[in-house]
Amino acid sequence: MKVKHTLKLAAFALVLGTASCSTDEEAIVEKASISKETLAKIYDMGFGTTDVQAMEGGYLVEGDIFLTDEELNAPHDPKFLRVGETEQYRTTNLVTVTGTSRTITISMSSQLPSTYLAGLDEAIRRYNAENITLKFQRVSSGGDIVIARGNGSYLASAGFPSGGNPYGSVKVNSNAIGKSPNTNYLATILAHEIGHCIGFRHTDYMDRSFSCGGAYTNEGASSVGAIHIPGTPTTADATSWMLACIGSGQNRPFNANDKSALGYLY
Repeated sequence: MKVKHTLKLAAFALVLGTASCSTDEEAIVEKASISKETLAKIYDMGFGTTDVQAMEGGYLVEGDIFLTDEELNAPHDPKFLRVGETEQYRTTNLVTVTGTSRTITISMSSQLPSTYLAGLDEAIRRYNAENITLKFQRVSSGGDIVIARGNGSYLASAGFPSGGNPYGSVKVNSNAIGKSPNTNYLATILAHEIGHCIGFRHTDYMDRSFSCGGAYTNEGASSVGAIHIPGTPTTADATSWMLACIGSGQNRPFNANDKSALGYLY
């Protein structure tokens, strides 16, 4: 059985051997410092409030989703959406496509190992192979989405579209992933975060324990949205690229349901 890696450093510590008492104590202090008002705002946006992490400029929720202070404090129109079972989900925020297609450029920071370029190229290839209205292209710098180096208790993190544009940054924790990861494993991680950038939520949003273990959770209410995508299953989907957690070294290319979801939105 493969170890399931949530995007918390504590989970990785069991495998990588990097845990320490001081790290655990710091995590507890950090969590305690988050106010009830902030947690309420996070919940009102439709995100889980377990293991919320304070970061520069905002908060990390659900393991890999970054919410800025500006997003949390902006006026919201709460929508009480259907509580799903196990289906594909999108946010209310999508990337606008004018005409027949739109090209999204992606660049990678030089602070990341050069070996990561192969993983990015494979992630881009997977999207472009689906012939959706969004096209992806790697550029040397200044992309619509920048793959940057990040540090924290996560593998990678991203956010959701705004103003019709994709979220502009994917933070990658190369310390946790390693300098020379398997190309398909890294491509799966990057494709997942790019999925957030264009509006996808976790497939197991309704119950993160499906891929991460732990207790059953289903948030239910949302302002950013957790909207079921028609044509995707109502039973467990163990291989979806948008599951919240991933096994060490696991490759999750788009399965049939993922392809239906991509084709429906774009």
